[in-house]
Amino acid sequence: MWTQLFPSSFLALLLASVTAGYHVEPRSLNLFSDTNLVSLATTPDPRKNIDPYDPHSHLYNILIPRPPDTANNTLVRNYIAKTLRDLQWHVEEDSFEDETPYGRKKFTNIIATKDPDAPRRIILAAHFDSKFFPTAPDNQFLGATDSAAPCAMLLDLAGALNPMLNERMERLEHGLADDEEEEAGETTLQLVFFDGEEAFKIWTATDSIYGARHLAEKWSTEFVSPIQARKLFRAETQISTIEHFVLLDLLGSPRPLISSHFPSTAWLFDGLVHIEHRLGRIGMFNEDPNANPGQSDPDGEAGEWHAWSSFFVPRSSYAHNWGGIEDDHIPFMQRGVNILHIIATPFPQVWHTIKDDASALDIPTMRRWNILFRVFTAEYLRLKPSNYNHKRDELPSPS
Repeated sequence: MWTQLFPSSFLALLLASVTAGYHVEPRSLNLFSDTNLVSLATTPDPRKNIDPYDPHSHLYNILIPRPPDTANNTLVRNYIAKTLRDLQWHVEEDSFEDETPYGRKKFTNIIATKDPDAPRRIILAAHFDSKFFPTAPDNQFLGATDSAAPCAMLLDLAGALNPMLNERMERLEHGLADDEEEEAGETTLQLVFFDGEEAFKIWTATDSIYGARHLAEKWSTEFVSPIQARKLFRAETQISTIEHFVLLDLLGSPRPLISSHFPSTAWLFDGLVHIEHRLGRIGMFNEDPNANPGQSDPDGEAGEWHAWSSFFVPRSSYAHNWGGIEDDHIPFMQRGVNILHIIATPFPQVWHTIKDDASALDIPTMRRWNILFRVFTAEYLRLKPSNYNHKRDELPSPS
């Protein structure tokens, strides 16, 4: 990613294209009860997959040097793809070649979709490559915040929501979903892991975001067949079926500051702020193992909680919503997709240095991100908490 103000010509292009994507009116997210918040925030353990020193964690398996077109990049790609296939997600590997300052390179994006038959999707994305450096010791750059930790967070999200997503798909398949869930089920969760986000030399329009540029172009010309049963009655391009594109970058270090960058997703930003407040109120950010999460005092403040500072910068005016950070979202935004950019600004002090390693990460901070993304995505998709679901014996047996 690169900090740069958008030129006026770019803003004109943006304003001219904002109707190209799928239009979603701002709305309130479906709010979970405090009991369900506690359940989603604690099960599975939100620390499990973000310990950089645990060989069984997602983060440990991603946190290696992984520039594009290298053996390590393939190892990480295979790990991500296998993890999602094991969860019964539909995984596509989008491979292509492109010219770079170091010659022609191969890149592969990973696209994982929970319900490929759903006519719409919310995308959560991050890049899985690490920046290329030609000489030692910089060629051992790990990119812990940039973006190994965000990738691990996305895999945690898939695992945490998978039971609820499976149960929804089962109810839809067997006609047990009510009208509200039928409508909610028209939107699925898609995770995208981009290759080649980093510039090989200096960030330019052609030496950066290789995977995102390729995929946005591909999806803008790739049509989806009409699906009568799932309410997709006209041929649409892949890119027009994206409701929102949520991009994670430079996350994992302590005390991040996240701003709202785009007016069209200010309501989603506000939703995240509200989720953070609700979770903090019931003690979910309390790292004390002897605390009682979910216990509140009569004034509505959490009992036995530790003080915490918000990750989010308050929105004060429309003007402050405009962003100027070049990242994987750019080619999608140019084609009218609604963008929510979750990126720490200012960037972590270790940005693009050899110090962006495990020592730059803060487990309580990453734990909070895991919890926030779980609740945000579940409420956006209007998933039903486990205690709502039909009993298993109500579902027809497979024939």
